[in-house]
Amino acid sequence: MVSGVSQSARDQGEPQPFTHLGVPNADLYRSLLLTFARAKERFIVHLRPEDIAAELRIDADEQLTLALEQLVVWGNLRADVDTSRVTTVEDFHRKRCLYQLAAAGQAAEQAIAFYEEAIGRRGQLQSVALADIAERLHSLKVIAAQPDPDRAKTHLLLLSLAERFTSLADNAQAFMSALRRAIDFSDGDVDGFLAYKERLIDYINKFIADLANSGGQIAVLLGELEVAGHERLLTLAAGREAADAVPEGADAAGSRERAEKEALDAWRNRWRGLRDWFRSRDAGHPSQARLLRQAAVTAIKQLIDAVGLLNERRSGWFAEAPDDEAAHRLWRAAFGLCPARHLSVTGETADAWHDLPLGMAWRDAPPIRISPQLRRTGTYERRGKPSQVRDRSADRELLRAQAELEAAETAAARRCLGTAGPTLLSALDVLDTQAFRLFLALLGDALAARMPGDTEVKTVTSDGTLEVRLSLVPDGGTATIRTADGLLRGPEHIVEITDLTAS
Repeated sequence: MVSGVSQSARDQGEPQPFTHLGVPNADLYRSLLLTFARAKERFIVHLRPEDIAAELRIDADEQLTLALEQLVVWGNLRADVDTSRVTTVEDFHRKRCLYQLAAAGQAAEQAIAFYEEAIGRRGQLQSVALADIAERLHSLKVIAAQPDPDRAKTHLLLLSLAERFTSLADNAQAFMSALRRAIDFSDGDVDGFLAYKERLIDYINKFIADLANSGGQIAVLLGELEVAGHERLLTLAAGREAADAVPEGADAAGSRERAEKEALDAWRNRWRGLRDWFRSRDAGHPSQARLLRQAAVTAIKQLIDAVGLLNERRSGWFAEAPDDEAAHRLWRAAFGLCPARHLSVTGETADAWHDLPLGMAWRDAPPIRISPQLRRTGTYERRGKPSQVRDRSADRELLRAQAELEAAETAAARRCLGTAGPTLLSALDVLDTQAFRLFLALLGDALAARMPGDTEVKTVTSDGTLEVRLSLVPDGGTATIRTADGLLRGPEHIVEITDLTAS
């Protein structure tokens, strides 16, 4: 049922034409009002309930009548008694009404239509509007050269110029906003985006070229019009608009003067917006046309980067995974990284791990015991006495001793590898394990730095402490280096290792 309002409420307060948007049966109210709006476009003012029912293809029943009466209460419609078809006394006593949009209802429909158009507007880059603006400015320049310009023609040209410029600016702003949303394709149709981007880039490139050409022409015309006296044209348009101003009281002349001044201020403001859109004031205040070109170029770069990112996402192991769970399993298998939210090492677990031999696999180590609640919720509060802080001074001392031992072994290896000058690889003494590992690292750095075809290379270690010179010995045969771990054989080279930290 359609909600109703008492007769006394009809005469209280101002009209509330937007109320129908947030009540039950809002769809019915909107369809009724749209029917009246379409009828008004056909220059039909009054509608009977049966006309509305025929338009909407519904029954002209009591519910339709109640809905129309409710819209009358809210101020959307106006009801007039229909006496055109009264032929009997019964017809006279039966209530029949003609309905039409009230002033508040018509204003509300215009506001709703404007809102829906603004929200749904995708915008467009109007190259044709640029040509139209240039053509109208050229016509205004011709009129400005006349000693007595035609007031009506001047006014109509300025109105057309303002309308085309407003459309160009609004549509360009809407298009760039929609383009920024289109670039954010993460939740959109990837295949559709890839097919769409080529045409979009061509579209933007064409507008940038048109804006550069027509924009320069418009900027020149604006400058020539200001020299020719555009203020006189604006004054003529303002005077023509003020001619229709309603006099206020007895001061008709004063009312006309105020209306003309207000109209002239409005036209000056429009002209300033047009000039700032196409002409830069200085380096710090570029024109809106230049800013639009920069934004369009940036959008093209972002589109290309987005396509590259899409291709990267689509050409990989993870893109070929059938679902997210498979991608997660692949990630863990490839990188060995697993979630650690459940990790909560107890004192007993730490003690069990303390004496484990080096190199033991995680699967062979004592397991960690976790609470089912921790795994299920991600949080866990252990009741009872808190655990005592573990004394780790012995662990720190062990780490310090190991660090000192490693430093001493590295220093000894450096001294062992240090050569008094160029030395053949085969002449190196027996290398212990630590010296041999350091030597392999140095040899690898030198060989990696040597370019194809080079026979000699010099490089410095990443920490900057050792310099290595390595030269291939032509026809030197094979060198053999004895180490604690076995024999190392390779082409004979001359090697020179210098400790750069030695004083």
